[in-house]
Amino acid sequence: MRTAVLAPALLLVLAGPALAEDLPQRNQIELFGQAEGAGLTGTARKTRAVDARPAREGEVVVTVIPGEGVETTSKPAEPGDWVVRNRCSADKAANPTILVKAARFPERYGAPQGEPDAEGFREFHPSGQEMGFFLVSPETGAFQFVAPWGTPMVAKPGDAIVQIPGDRDDTYRIARAEFDCTYEVLKAPAAK
Repeated sequence: MRTAVLAPALLLVLAGPALAEDLPQRNQIELFGQAEGAGLTGTARKTRAVDARPAREGEVVVTVIPGEGVETTSKPAEPGDWVVRNRCSADKAANPTILVKAARFPERYGAPQGEPDAEGFREFHPSGQEMGFFLVSPETGAFQFVAPWGTPMVAKPGDAIVQIPGDRDDTYRIARAEFDCTYEVLKAPAAK
């Protein structure tokens, strides 16, 4: 069963880089700084509850965005890491999952809010940490960059690039549909 579940994801991973090959390589941290300097950043916080379970040591999480395909692939999980699943679709299997490092999970999600389900997932509520963000403009276009966890990531016009306050290196993409579903905008970016 495990092989059957991983096989489609593996095919997407193998196809993903070929599709991104033609995209320009950009530095998301520099782009964030430029957007900030131009007054094009806003502030948001994650507010929607998530499901999370302890990751299995060595587990690789492939984040698949509905309608887009593979967004990113995690490094192998280490002890204490968590698999976090958004709750945007009633179809749990359609909701993207990410790997959150053990050191970051408690500050971002706190304590569980219920008992584990059959897959070991429990409800957690985001801490509501404020994050800076900007939306990738059509002028910037699609680009690829290296995510903070060391794997390739593609950003497209409309996507949010978020940055954790006090940690410029923790700057990454959130697909627009997921951003709209899971984040509350506290301060919108200034219009161009």
